[in-house]
Amino acid sequence: MIPPKPPSRPDRVSLWRYMQLFRQDILSAQPARLYRAWMAEFRTPFFRSYMMNQPDLVKTVLKDRPDTFPKSDRIGEGLRPLLGNSVFLTNGETWKRQRRIIDPAFEGGRLRETFPAMWDASEAAATRLPEGVTEIEEHTSHAAADVIFRTLFSIPIENELASAVFHEFRAYQRSQPILNLAAFVPLPRWMPRLFRKDTRASAARIRALIAQLVDTRAAEIAAGTAPDDLATKIMTTVDPETGHTFAPDEMVDQVAIFFLAGHETSASALAWALYLMALYPDWQDKVAAEAQALTTCDFSVMSQLPVTRDVFRETLRLYPPVPMMVREATCPERFRDRDVPKGSQLVLSPWHLHRHERLWDRPDDFDPARWHTENGKACARDAYIPFSAGPRVCTGAGFAMVEGPLILARLLRDMRVTCVPDRTPVPVAHLTVRAKEGIWLNLCHRQR
Repeated sequence: MIPPKPPSRPDRVSLWRYMQLFRQDILSAQPARLYRAWMAEFRTPFFRSYMMNQPDLVKTVLKDRPDTFPKSDRIGEGLRPLLGNSVFLTNGETWKRQRRIIDPAFEGGRLRETFPAMWDASEAAATRLPEGVTEIEEHTSHAAADVIFRTLFSIPIENELASAVFHEFRAYQRSQPILNLAAFVPLPRWMPRLFRKDTRASAARIRALIAQLVDTRAAEIAAGTAPDDLATKIMTTVDPETGHTFAPDEMVDQVAIFFLAGHETSASALAWALYLMALYPDWQDKVAAEAQALTTCDFSVMSQLPVTRDVFRETLRLYPPVPMMVREATCPERFRDRDVPKGSQLVLSPWHLHRHERLWDRPDDFDPARWHTENGKACARDAYIPFSAGPRVCTGAGFAMVEGPLILARLLRDMRVTCVPDRTPVPVAHLTVRAKEGIWLNLCHRQR
């Protein structure tokens, strides 16, 4: 039994057709040959694009010479109305300054401090799950948003402002294509960017709500009454090189990306993990058994969930929430005896790298045990980048690898999930890898 995978397009299509397919879904717009190619070139009248699947080339771009290959502005064009100049979009000294302020909040010791909030969110998520047929992405989105608000601002999702941000973001997520025209045609800085009216308006409403949260926290910090959570830590951290903290507008930018990266990606991974558990009931029972054996609710429980962690890692391999990353060559390069001009777009695709036919054993199979094989260990080092890699690795990677397995185990402790006939989900890429018409599962209480 092979988990669902989007169909591939024909090898050759016109540029116009490719642009149409790309805007609809970045995954099915790609040809099947990319699952076995080390490098592929795509030319347009406006730019050249190179997809890189060869591990040493990926390492060169992400780890060895990251300053030579900054994040491409093309992808950011579609996200700036919401994310502004957040750490996700910036480059150079601005990005380095932002990371110097943000990184201390996510250091290892802080994970222990945020764990009780994650535990409370997982308990709340378990109580909200209904019996019967349900669309599970809605519930995983709710759970992931709850984690973000509890750990960032010490408020549950039921808080009025938190709830408003969550519901507004769901509307934004469905209206925002992963790429807009500027991803294909380089536009001068002075030219106005074209966004759907509802997308720009929704982004403005989200940012206004986040600004209220930031202003409230700033007042609490000034009064000495702020809780010791992630928002307080970030807003009070001084950049050791400049001596400055984030300005209010900068903090709104960062909270927007924390919500996008921490909520949207976790929701995607959790939903696919639950679907895979329905598809593979033997693995589901192993996860449930681990969860039922827990006797405490502190950070030490994470060491008691090895199978659940392997399941979640395998989910991130098959359905990486961020399917593609784009960097830009700032000088001429030569890769695999091929000239790569300055300004070329370098596409690093976790989606294709994680399923590469020349790297992984049975790349399309779901097999959490693979992480303990020689092939799995080698690929984990060289061909597994669900959180990117190098200096720009996701700040919250450790956070996500606690949150995901914890919530997955807690939900399956009490609930059994099974597939709904004739409702096989089809993966598509919106802001993250989601299912075209949702992920529908049948839920029932598990006999203890």
